[in-house]
Amino acid sequence: MQNMVQSTGTTTLAFRWRDGVIIATDRRATMDTMISSKTISKLHKVTDHIAMTIAGGVGDSQHMVKVLQAESSIFYYKNGYEITVGGVATLLANILNQTKFFPEYTFPIIAGVDGSGAHVYSVDPAGGAEKDDFISVGSGSPYVYGVMEDRYKSSDLSREDAFELAVRALCSALKRDSATGNGIDVVVITQKEYYNWPDREVVKLASKYGVNF
Repeated sequence: MQNMVQSTGTTTLAFRWRDGVIIATDRRATMDTMISSKTISKLHKVTDHIAMTIAGGVGDSQHMVKVLQAESSIFYYKNGYEITVGGVATLLANILNQTKFFPEYTFPIIAGVDGSGAHVYSVDPAGGAEKDDFISVGSGSPYVYGVMEDRYKSSDLSREDAFELAVRALCSALKRDSATGNGIDVVVITQKEYYNWPDREVVKLASKYGVNF
């Protein structure tokens, strides 16, 4: 039965840069050794300033996305302002902690910008939440961390430098991890925008690092 669970396999990444956060994911989903999807979306908008990446079981992860979108909307209508990034991470951590004996098989990243700045959190299925300047999750994350530890010296990066680093790090995983592939999605979030980076620019930069898709 375990082999029949659709998994994102995956590589996801988020980090802080000068004006906000940048998030990048691949597009491959697997069932054991089979590639079950080449176009799955692992990067989801929670609010206008917060995004969530998914890794682990697709069904559990997509369910958590819908819960957070709904709860964030309810928070806004009740209070008249958006929930903070830390608030979303804490909400998700509390939900997952309550289900840890029948866990939701999901390993998300919560990243975004609020009144106190840019924030990146990882949350585990038991409800643990960790905050850092950069976080990568998934089977390809060891390769991403190799690039980030070498190249990420501080969050004082320009928009273009952040984009190049995100794609470069994901490309390292696409080259070596069989569960990662079929393209890269990149989103930039600042106080003023939620921006999906165009595929043509991602493809062009990825080819610079020897990855074609």
